[in-house]
This record gives sequence, C-alpha cells and structure tokens, in this order.
Amino acid sequence: MSLPLHDITVVALEQAVAAPFATRQLADLGARVIKVERPDRGDFARDYDRSVKGLSANFVWVNRGKESIVLDLKSGPDRSLLDRILTRADVFIQNLGPGAAERLGLGSAELRARHPRLITCDVSGYGTSGPYRDKKAYDLLVQCEAGLVSITGDTDSPARPGISIADIAGGMYAYTGILSALYERERTGEGSQLSVSLFDALAEWMGHPYFAETYGGPPISRSGARHPSISPYGHYRCGDGASVFLSVQNEREWQALCEKVLRQPALIRDPRFADNPVRRAHDDELTAVIEKQFHPHTADEAVALLEGAGIAHARLRTVAEFAAHPQLTARDRWRDFDSPTGPLRGLLPPVEVHGREPVMGAVPALGAHTTAIRAEFSEPGTR
Repeated sequence: MSLPLHDITVVALEQAVAAPFATRQLADLGARVIKVERPDRGDFARDYDRSVKGLSANFVWVNRGKESIVLDLKSGPDRSLLDRILTRADVFIQNLGPGAAERLGLGSAELRARHPRLITCDVSGYGTSGPYRDKKAYDLLVQCEAGLVSITGDTDSPARPGISIADIAGGMYAYTGILSALYERERTGEGSQLSVSLFDALAEWMGHPYFAETYGGPPISRSGARHPSISPYGHYRCGDGASVFLSVQNEREWQALCEKVLRQPALIRDPRFADNPVRRAHDDELTAVIEKQFHPHTADEAVALLEGAGIAHARLRTVAEFAAHPQLTARDRWRDFDSPTGPLRGLLPPVEVHGREPVMGAVPALGAHTTAIRAEFSEPGTR
C-alpha cells in the first residue's frame, strides 16, 4: 500500500535542524523531498561532528530519505533549473537567513504568484516582522529569549535542555502546518503561504509558566530534575545509591503512596501535605520522608513497591540504556537504513499508519542525486 504523501514533491532550501526536521517527517510519510544544497560544503549541519561512522549525528537524524542536489542559485542555469523543479512541486520550504530567499527571487509572495497551487513555508528565528526580524537565531539563543533557560537547571545555575528543543518545536509546527495546507488544497485547489518562527513555536510551549506566573502564581523556579509545581514528582535516592523517579498527580495516588509504599497513612492528614500546593511548599520535608522510607531498599525493590501501588515511576536511563530499552525491542521499533558510510540503525517514525511500513530512506551524500535530477528536469530538447 502506498504511503499518505506518496505523490507529493517537496523542494527544501534548508539547513541546520528546524526545516530539515520538518521535511524528514514528510519523507517518512512517502513524500519526495528534494534537498537543495550549496556547492562545496552543502548544508553546514553536515560538518557539526563526525560521530556516526564519520557523518554528523544531527545530519543523519533529520535528513534520512531525501534526494540531494547541489545548485549554485546565483548561476543563471542552476536558478532556471530550480524554477523548472518548482513548477512540478507541491511544497517549498526554506530556512535561510533573514531576507535571503527574497534576494534570490524565492520569496513566498513571488513564488505563490507564479505557482498558485504551491504551498510555501518560511521558517525563521523570530518571524517576518518586529525588531528581532533580522536577528540571527540559533537554538540556544531562542531558548534564552523565550525564557526557557531561566526555568531550566538547578537552583544554582540555568541550563540548556539536552536537545535542540527550539529547532524541534519550529520543525514540528512547520510539518503540521504543511499537512494542514495540503488538506486545504484538496478542497480549494489553492496553495498557502505559511510562516513559522522558532521563537513563536517555543513561546507556545512556554504556556504553562506564562499563565502560572502572569495570573498570580509564584514564578516557576529552577528545580533540577524535580517538577516545579507538583509534589512528589522527581527523583528519590534508595539504599543502593541509585534513584527512582515517581510522580503523584492526584489525591487518590497520594493516598496510595502513603498507605502502600511509605506505610504511613497518617501522612494523608498531615497539614504539611494536605494538598498539592501545600506539598510543593514543603517538598524538601516530603523528600526526606520518602528517602528515609526508601533507604532500606534497592532501587529495584522501590520500583516493585511503586508498581504494586499503581504509582507512576521510572528509572533514570543513560542514552545507551535508552537504545537498549526493552519497550523499543518488544515493539520492533528499530530499522536499518542506508547512508554514504554504510547501514545505520534508527527508530521508526512516531506516527504509525496501520498496515503500512514507513519509508526509511537513505541519508544522501552531498549532491548524490544532482545528475539524475538535472536530467529529469532538463529543458525540452536539451536531453
């Protein structure tokens, strides 16, 4: 069976993470993604590191299943070739620097005027207007401007989350926006002009701390690996030196924790722990109670107690332990895919389409498809 986007062609003038992350999701659903790269080095994310058999981990992650063509867009013939490709494209996405697409004659307004069915998507750092419009924007810098770093880390210092969350947020909104535009085009026959900024995407994800603080609640404080507004919710040391994470989300679970795990039903009526806001205010005291009860137990024993009481819990896993996670193995989530340096193993896309296997295409070498695409889109009479 064909995949949902098997007849969709995407032209991607993309770099780094945000736009490539969006287009890789489209490729996974069967779209043809033609990745346009600059001569010499191509997408600069190719050079971030050499950790995946000599390839960049970031590049491998977000560029599987694409075709790479090298074009010099300041060259007349190459620019004409791109124009011919766009006449048969469904989607054009770009995340060049501010104003670069317009200077190349590839601004969304201009493209939509020439190609009414084309869906264009501009991914920027801070949007297409306002005082930050022309500001350079990289993931961590956007996190800082959106306030995320101020609430991440421990009480002593802020910290960057361990993944490029602004890029991922922007990429996901670009992906879902493009899917919505494709659906709309089925009904109207008209394309759309989309724009997504990393700042706006991450600002949306800052909704909880914004509402909590703006409307009278205490500011969200940095709390390390503990939840800033729910207690108990975090890591608790056991007698073997390891920690388990647990989360109590409601009063029923709090009662079960007290009765079945801590064996102290009197805590239910303790005024320090009467409800969640009060428990959060006395989180240090509650942590001491829980860790005292866990001290005679290993982490595995504590997990068994929590499991028996129906309390949500987790073990802190390293990346290597995540890669060997029994849930991923049991659900057959791993697949091999090709790359310029040999086969690699990666996870299936999160969205499962029942009865259909997603595309796990190869990571392209720089310009691997240039000759074929040039031939396919050559001017009539030049073959």
